[in-house]
Amino acid sequence: MNALVPLPVLLPLCATGLSLAFGTRLKELQRLVSVAVLTAVLGLSVTLMIAADSHGPLTVHLGDFAPPLGITLVADRLSGLMLTVSSAVTLCVLIYSLGQGMADREEETPVAVFHPAYLILVAGVSCTFLAGDLVNLYVGFEIMLVASFVLLTLGGTGPRIRAGSTYVIISLFSSMLFLTAIAMTYAATGTANFAQLAGRLGALPLGVQTLIQAMLLTVFAVKAAVFPLAAWLPDSYPTAPAPVTAVFAGLLTKVGVYCMLRTETLLFPGNRLGDLLMAAALASMVVGILGAVAQTDLKRLLSFTLISHIGYMVFGIGLATRGAYGGAIVYVAHHITVQTTLFLVTGMIERRSGTTELTRIGGLARAAPLLALLFFVPAMNLAGIPPLSGFIGKLALMRAGVADGGAWAWTLVAGSATTSLLTLYVTAKVWNLAFWRAAPPGQAADGTVLEADSDEDDSDDTGPDHIPGTGDEPVHPRHQPAGRAVAATLHGHAVTTTTRLPGPMTWATAATVALGLAFTVFAGPLTSYTDRAAAELLARAPYVEAVLGR
Repeated sequence: MNALVPLPVLLPLCATGLSLAFGTRLKELQRLVSVAVLTAVLGLSVTLMIAADSHGPLTVHLGDFAPPLGITLVADRLSGLMLTVSSAVTLCVLIYSLGQGMADREEETPVAVFHPAYLILVAGVSCTFLAGDLVNLYVGFEIMLVASFVLLTLGGTGPRIRAGSTYVIISLFSSMLFLTAIAMTYAATGTANFAQLAGRLGALPLGVQTLIQAMLLTVFAVKAAVFPLAAWLPDSYPTAPAPVTAVFAGLLTKVGVYCMLRTETLLFPGNRLGDLLMAAALASMVVGILGAVAQTDLKRLLSFTLISHIGYMVFGIGLATRGAYGGAIVYVAHHITVQTTLFLVTGMIERRSGTTELTRIGGLARAAPLLALLFFVPAMNLAGIPPLSGFIGKLALMRAGVADGGAWAWTLVAGSATTSLLTLYVTAKVWNLAFWRAAPPGQAADGTVLEADSDEDDSDDTGPDHIPGTGDEPVHPRHQPAGRAVAATLHGHAVTTTTRLPGPMTWATAATVALGLAFTVFAGPLTSYTDRAAAELLARAPYVEAVLGR
């Protein structure tokens, strides 16, 4: 069974080579390979999760080199669950992207980039979840980031290039800080292996331990978009294509949360920085949800709710009890699924209505009842309406806060309840504006082009434009969702609004909704599993013994 551990990383990397070889000449085969590989990764992830729960952590030392020289991959309960949820979500997003036509506009380019970049992203995520040392964790981060730079700037429009530039700068800063932290750790302990560090970091002077811990937490907080290190997110994610935004928002920020969980339990037990983490959690909740309240663009609104709900996970890490860790793990799994679903639905709204600006959308509940249902269920789940999984995760975290009884814990309990109510207000606002009210005048007509072979959307021209089929209302180019609505195509594959959404987009979104509901239906087994995962994290001995063999 241990031999299966590297496969979630190796399969997507091997498939990347095949995908590049096929290119646009064999695009159907390219798509088939991508879907088949991600399906296999999902099956492997489920197998590893079950095996880790039944037999304890699974380990592989690549090349049979023992720590600290070799690369160690470890699959325990936490990494098994994260692998399974992320694999299911990335598979659904890939199918969604096929329906949207993400790769169809590559036929006249020398290299087809979407499928290879997406597969590399999946490999990087898997590598991060399975990493057994800081160096391999850094490598997983860099694999993810290289792929994310490509995906974030697909299409090469001005807004995407600007957003990608911001993302690159922030990522390079965090990477340099991460490398510095790794170098300090190795210089102080002689190893970067997690299992060995668990026994050696405690022997260091308290000041050195705290400095290393603070540097690693800063790196992971940037990745997770924890306030005040989250200002880059609302300006970066909304400009990307819908499938890219969905997988970034749903998954990449949770990689940072996962790393915080792993290092705070395995390397830095004792919760020395618990108060700082709880202060950051409260600030993330409050600032994020207030930012969402102020938004009228659906993509930016969801980006701010993402920052806000990261605070719930950091709340659990800051409490550092078994119940808190269990609740945080439940909430991570729940939020990956729900946040991804909401961004997929947002892409469908944009495809149908021509914009994500809420003041220009309406009547979707009557015109597209299935789309309304696909939004309503995850929106209520995000708000924490009983008995959905969002409520289960929040209840577990709040119960852990009450059990702790400290001043910060009670403050976070109150902040969690307030944030949940404001999340309900935000989702109700979206429902009322986009779905419940009548369609406003000037809503884009069927066939409006959203992306064309032109950079006119990036110009500084302030002259009016006209949306076909909606009369002669002047519309500023900057108000268009991803470019001017003009009668044009991009090599015959322009993305246009349509009242009949492509089947794969609907099926993939429905699958993520079903996955979110499955967390509710199987809440008992899920919470039992996460409780065992939390106990394993706190014990540390099973992980260390599995890696070092003692």
